[in-house]
Amino acid sequence: MLRRTLLALSVAALASAAQSQPAASPAPEPATTPPPVAAPPAKPNPKVKLETPQGVIVVELFPDKAPITVANYLKYVDRGLFNGATFYRASRPKGYAGTDYGLIQGGLQNDPKKVLPPIAHESTIKTGLTHKTNGTISMGRHAPGTAQSDWSITLGDMSYLDADPKDPKTNPGFAAFGQVVEGLDVVQKIIALPTDPVRGEGAMKGEMLKAPVKITRASRVVP
Repeated sequence: MLRRTLLALSVAALASAAQSQPAASPAPEPATTPPPVAAPPAKPNPKVKLETPQGVIVVELFPDKAPITVANYLKYVDRGLFNGATFYRASRPKGYAGTDYGLIQGGLQNDPKKVLPPIAHESTIKTGLTHKTNGTISMGRHAPGTAQSDWSITLGDMSYLDADPKDPKTNPGFAAFGQVVEGLDVVQKIIALPTDPVRGEGAMKGEMLKAPVKITRASRVVP
């Protein structure tokens, strides 16, 4: 009898111990790595097409580097203010017959009915752009902060138009803001046109085209 009692107590103790043990935790699910999110495609730089009787010039603008200057230029384009403007200046070294060095200048020549307010000067020191590159488009100005509606396209290494990093106050340079991507041959045609030896003031004397080249239409290039 005692043996049966001891056996029953032993079985009960084992059952109680089994009931008192914590339930086993479920195995953790393996970690999953979320799929990589694709970066949005880079927004293309705006391009502007300049239509002239000499041919078409297309310039690519760099708003990430010269945002103030690019925004100003596009205002003129989007409002149709450059339609009917001209390339009126062709500058080359005296006696130089080539068409691969110098600049042509165009715009509204401060037409009071069309010009917008002056913009802040964006130095090449700040933008990282340079006039050394063939086909650079750059704002014309008097003092820094006076640029409005006139601009030039350069041919050859014109890096002397960049700001002097050693003395930017004395030589703040001009604000480059884009690049010709089509029609450099048209720029060369215009720079070779005859100039008037008398017209023009200061550095521009003798560089004014006898027959300015009309910009019949300036418009954005639709991607």
